Amino acid sequence: MQHHPGTPAQAKGYRALVVDDELPLAEVVASYLEREQFEAVVAGNGADAIAVARDLDPDVVILDLGLPGIDGLEVCRQLRTFSDAYVVMLTARDTEMDTVLGLTVGADDYIIKPFDPAEVVARVRARLRGPRVAPRGGDSARFAGWTAHFDRYALEDETGTETTFSHAEGEVLRLFLESPKRLITRAHMQESLGGAAGESFDRAMDVRISRLRTKLREDPKTPRLIKTIYGAGYIFLGDVSWS
Repeated sequence: MQHHPGTPAQAKGYRALVVDDELPLAEVVASYLEREQFEAVVAGNGADAIAVARDLDPDVVILDLGLPGIDGLEVCRQLRTFSDAYVVMLTARDTEMDTVLGLTVGADDYIIKPFDPAEVVARVRARLRGPRVAPRGGDSARFAGWTAHFDRYALEDETGTETTFSHAEGEVLRLFLESPKRLITRAHMQESLGGAAGESFDRAMDVRISRLRTKLREDPKTPRLIKTIYGAGYIFLGDVSWS
């Protein structure tokens, strides 16, 4: 693992962890981040990445999917047990399964290799401008027999049974619950949640919303809560109370 301590100005800014077994590539990404006043740390494998993340408490983790040993998905799973950092997954395979798996374990965005390091920095900046799902102290929202606990990423039904949701799913759920019975356009989602507009963002949103519907036991043909307005966006139909 290699530390990039940066200048005093950088140390006051965001902290980034770049994880890739192609160390020259990781170093290039880290150097681009440092130009934007990040404190950057590089790790070349999953075990080092988890250890560094516990020590560094990064704001963002740029994580290669295809790491040797502990792969990127497992790193992300473990990371989510102690960190709410934004996770950008790097993948050499543009397949739906990679996207679904990455978002399932809590990745917030993904970028396909080869990529422009400047694009990575732009994505990271966009992500960090967006809201965090769980503010320190946490909060919860009640709707249609459910309670969403954003402090522990859990949905609780009327019987007290809980189902966890990922950081990425929580971002979308919070957006819906903060604007019930109002049209939320794709453009508004992109502006609120960050990330580059385009097919990859739309695909990521489709995956998150599909998984939320499943966890809320929605019938996709006749959803009670998350209604698709084709060509326009979505409307959350439930009454919401916050505590």
